[in-house]
Amino acid sequence: MLHRLRHRGALTMAPRTGYDVLVLGEVLVEIHSDTALHEAADGTPARISYSGDALNAAAAAAAAGARTALLTVVGDDELSVPLLHRAAELGVDVSHVRRAPRPNGAYLLASDAEGDRAFVYWRTHSAGSTLSAAHIASWRDLLTGTKALITSGITGALSPTSREAVVAAAETVHDSGGHVSYDPNFRPRLTGRAGARELLARIAPLTGLLKTSCPTDAQALVGTADPRTAAARYRALGVRTVVVTAGADRLLLDDGTRAGFHPVPVNPAPVDATGAGDCLTGTTTARLVLGDTLAEAVAYGMAAASLSVSGRGGTGHVPTFPQTAALATTHAASRRP
Repeated sequence: MLHRLRHRGALTMAPRTGYDVLVLGEVLVEIHSDTALHEAADGTPARISYSGDALNAAAAAAAAGARTALLTVVGDDELSVPLLHRAAELGVDVSHVRRAPRPNGAYLLASDAEGDRAFVYWRTHSAGSTLSAAHIASWRDLLTGTKALITSGITGALSPTSREAVVAAAETVHDSGGHVSYDPNFRPRLTGRAGARELLARIAPLTGLLKTSCPTDAQALVGTADPRTAAARYRALGVRTVVVTAGADRLLLDDGTRAGFHPVPVNPAPVDATGAGDCLTGTTTARLVLGDTLAEAVAYGMAAASLSVSGRGGTGHVPTFPQTAALATTHAASRRP
C-alpha cells in the first residue's frame, strides 16, 4: 500500500508500479473564434483544436514529467482519431481510452477585441457522459497501481453514471493508498448547487489536494466569497490540502498547518486563460507524486499555469518543465529580500 506522510511539506510515497498520474474525465472538441458571439455571422472564421479539463490536466501532468494516462470515452465520429492523436502528441497515454456510439462533446470558445471570453457547449448525450462504474471496474488494475488520480466536478456532472464513476475511481485510488486531486469546477449549466455539494461531500474525505476557485466555486459550494473561509470549510469536509485561486494574480494554500497567499508569476503577454486552472492541478499533482514538497509543487503549478495563458485554448500552449522550472526559480528569486 502507498503510504502518505507529511514530512517538511512533502508527500512521501512508497514505490508503486503503473502510472504516476491517471486523469478521469471528458475530452472535448474545441472550436475557436476571434469574433464575439453576438457579432458572429455567416462566414465567421473558426479553427478546431482539442481540450476539456481532463485533457488540459493530463497534458500538464505529462509535461511536468509524470507518466500520465487518460481514462475517458470518446465517440465514433471522424474527430476521434485527431482528438486522440493530439492527446498522444501531448505525451498522454491514450491506450486505455474506450469508445461509444455517441458524438464527442464540443464547445465554441469566442473572444472579442478586449479578450472577454464566451463559451457555448454541445455535450448532451456525449460519449464522455457514458462514463460509468463499469468502466472504472475495467480500469481497476490501473487505478490500484497509480500514484495519483485527477478528476473533477465537471466529470461528475455529465450524467448520473459519470457521477458514480468519479466516486468509484476516487474510492479505488484512495483505498489503494494513492493520492486524489479534485477540482469541483462548478458549472451551473451542468448541475445545480445541491448536486455539486453532494458530490463534493462524497469526494472530500478521499481528496489529498483540492483546487478550487473563489468566489465562483466557493460561493456556490461552501457559501463564502472569502478564500480563507472557503479553504477551512473544504478541509472541514475532509480535504487534506486546499489550493484556492483568488483572481489571476494570487492563490491561497492551506495544508491544515498554515494558510497563506502566494503571488502568481506574471505573464507579460497573456492570450487566453482557458485551462490555466487545469494546468495548475495537473502540474502540481505530477510534481507531488514525483517527490517535490507541497510548496515546490504548487510553485511549479503556478508557473506552468501562468505560462499556459500564452496560447489560445486549453492546450494551445503547454509549457515544458524546464520552462516552468525557470519561471518558478526567477519568481522565487524576485521575492527574496
